[in-house]
Amino acid sequence: MRVLIGRMWMTVLAGVALSCAALTACDRPAPPPRIAAAADLRLALTEIAAAFERDTGRKVDLLFGSSGNFYRQLQQGAPFAMFLSADEEYVLDLAKAGRTTDQGRLYAVGRLALIAPKASPLKVDEGLEGLRKALARGDIRRFAIANPDHAPYGRRAREALEQAGLWQPLEPHLVLGENVSQALQFAIDGGAQGGIIAWSLVQDPALGARADFALIPAELHAPLRQRMVLMRSADETARRFYAYIDQPPARAILDRHGFALPSAAN
Repeated sequence: MRVLIGRMWMTVLAGVALSCAALTACDRPAPPPRIAAAADLRLALTEIAAAFERDTGRKVDLLFGSSGNFYRQLQQGAPFAMFLSADEEYVLDLAKAGRTTDQGRLYAVGRLALIAPKASPLKVDEGLEGLRKALARGDIRRFAIANPDHAPYGRRAREALEQAGLWQPLEPHLVLGENVSQALQFAIDGGAQGGIIAWSLVQDPALGARADFALIPAELHAPLRQRMVLMRSADETARRFYAYIDQPPARAILDRHGFALPSAAN
């Protein structure tokens, strides 16, 4: 009889323990959704995420990198809830493969910037004439761009240099960043005489004391049409963040960081 009662108590206690564990798991808040974002968004999207948290009480986990690398990871099922690409073709390809909820939306059009450290012999200008003259003088030993193989800003930098007739003489001096944010680091801290990066990244007030920069004419390269999309695993917070980026507070931040804004119809 005592053995039977003891077994009954052990069963009851085990059930209570399992119930408590289940309640604890239920009470634990879900982790914030992981957002894969192009590196050119580092300043703007960080500010947008902070505004989103203030307005909604919800957090997102931002990861910045090259759009091409994120594209490959998402093809292989990486656990991201949302993708903000610097090249809309990556998003459209993922949509064709059935990995997204739809074809997403155009959220911005990016621009290129020529940048050089204050002490560089390269004098920046919109037409790249300063770069041409510095090359002719032999003043350019290292010049940074994002890797054109997987970074949209690297591909557009190459297009601009080809259009200006500067790609071939400059190619032996190139230092390739994994993404456009790393290209910026190489351009101002890596011993380079300059580089071509995202216009959105030179909007950092602290950068003005360290470097000179100029907007590269849009006609020198194909448009940087940037598209965002929800992945099939997107939760409610990710869906709200996606919608928030189309709202006036977020659009104002994108505008202030140098992005051209598409119409709502896009």
